[in-house]
Amino acid sequence: MKSKAGYKKQLKRRPVQITRYAVQAVFLLFLLYVGLTFYQFYMHFETLGKTPFVERPSAVEGFLPISALVALKVWLTSGEFDQIHPAGLVLFAFFVGAGIIFRKSFCSWICPVGTASEWTAWLGKKFFKRNFEIPTWLVWLLTPLKYLLLLFFINMIISMPIYSAKAFLNDPYNKISDVKMLLFFLNISGFALKFIIVIFILSLFFKNFWCRFLCPYGAMIGLGSIFRITKIRRNEDTCTNCEMCTKVCPQRLKVHKVKTVNSLNCTACLSCVEACPIKDTLNMTVVNKKVNKWFVPVGFLALYILIVGIAKIIGHWETIISYNEWKQLIPDANYVGH
Repeated sequence: MKSKAGYKKQLKRRPVQITRYAVQAVFLLFLLYVGLTFYQFYMHFETLGKTPFVERPSAVEGFLPISALVALKVWLTSGEFDQIHPAGLVLFAFFVGAGIIFRKSFCSWICPVGTASEWTAWLGKKFFKRNFEIPTWLVWLLTPLKYLLLLFFINMIISMPIYSAKAFLNDPYNKISDVKMLLFFLNISGFALKFIIVIFILSLFFKNFWCRFLCPYGAMIGLGSIFRITKIRRNEDTCTNCEMCTKVCPQRLKVHKVKTVNSLNCTACLSCVEACPIKDTLNMTVVNKKVNKWFVPVGFLALYILIVGIAKIIGHWETIISYNEWKQLIPDANYVGH
């Protein structure tokens, strides 16, 4: 067990990482609360009113990326903002758009899957005394998978006629897509359970396996890094090649070998910056200007809170689906298809 002085030393040496872990834990607890509240909301209608009514948490729409992608298409092409799952569109548009400046901060700071992946890797390291490396040739083979998945979904949405997209948004299936998602986990199939177990085992051995190779959502957010507005620069003159930056990188990037970290996988977690023992050898830069290491996380979280607040004020957060419509749709959720 670490002493109180040991924790203070860690906090002083790695304040951003300690804060990041705390933010991850808070968001995970918040999402567990959202999940429990949504389950209570669902049960009220499933039991035909025998359990108390609980307001549906709009934040659950953050787990509906396909619906949000269709809604984004409709919004960009017709100017019509989705009123069925407006919070889902707000969150999706923000996370993808924020990637241009803040890279994949969503993945390293508030994504529950990213948090679970990191904690699983930590658990694996405790069991096996280390996290294992995937051979470079295999990394090259696996890396395109998430982009192929992303391309599949984007191509499906782009090829969808605008009238079909609008019809999808108002379809009963989409209206209760959050309920369908809940039912998927409540009645999880053998194949899905086996898949989750396999990903969990792989994540024990290989850090952030899902995030690095299979997550299309993270791949889409990472596309903002193409503009290279925000990146980490390494001062080659002061670098001692101790490789501490590479050792702590959750995405297993070879930070010590590059002058600037331009990889689309960089989540701006700043682990490498705080691990570097030589001052000003690794720095976060925005438009090639050095910025304080707190700029990206504070900017991302502050803008997130601002955007959600504005969405609530202007009426782009709560669904227009009425109580009576929920009452009709939810009891038949198992039979609603698309």
